[in-house]
Amino acid sequence: MASMAFSATIPSPLLEFSQTKKNPVLSFSIPSIKSSLGSSKSALFQHGFSLQSLTVPGFVLNSRSSGIYARAATDKTLYDYTVKDIDGKNTPLSKFKGRVLLIVNVASKCGLTTSNYSELSHIYEKYKTQGFEILAFPCNQFGGQEPGSNDQIKQFACTKFKAEFPIFDKVDVNGPNTAPVYKFLKSSAGGFFGDLIKWNFEKFLVDKNGKVIERYQPTTSPFQIERDIQKLLAA
Repeated sequence: MASMAFSATIPSPLLEFSQTKKNPVLSFSIPSIKSSLGSSKSALFQHGFSLQSLTVPGFVLNSRSSGIYARAATDKTLYDYTVKDIDGKNTPLSKFKGRVLLIVNVASKCGLTTSNYSELSHIYEKYKTQGFEILAFPCNQFGGQEPGSNDQIKQFACTKFKAEFPIFDKVDVNGPNTAPVYKFLKSSAGGFFGDLIKWNFEKFLVDKNGKVIERYQPTTSPFQIERDIQKLLAA
């Protein structure tokens, strides 16, 4: 069947957002509507819906193959944040200025652990001399799958998977105790179902200027991100 151009205007009641000085949040819903072809499915998705022309003050909306994202317009970058490393030492993220970063919330006892750690280590080894870093943040919020101490996490990652990339202090990525750096990441690339991190090994790709460029679902293989990494390294 030939492709069909489709356009739609989202009524203002479907856009809801609250904005504070630090953490603007935007959410929107898309109803199931009946298209001219009589489908009961949402015509927005059936015919391909683009948010490129939609603007909301303080936000940039765009659609991607992995979902629809609301990105808060902000002057902040990743470099404005300081985190603790796995040994408890303060680490200003400005030390990674000018490098392409892949940020991942990791866990030691997840079904995704072996494949992700193996592929992350492979990609890090391949691109670390070209200006690429992986920043791993352990998190125990998903099924209690990162229960160990920082020392245990460090030993597990470095011994079993020979991980050489930086691993940081265990953090919360959702809820009232969300680490500030994850508030920034999520507000920069909120997912279709809100800004919640869905599971272990969700990934954020950050460019050389400290801006979030892309967000990937937990099931996205690090190898599938390699082409995006290459593009940012060449930029």
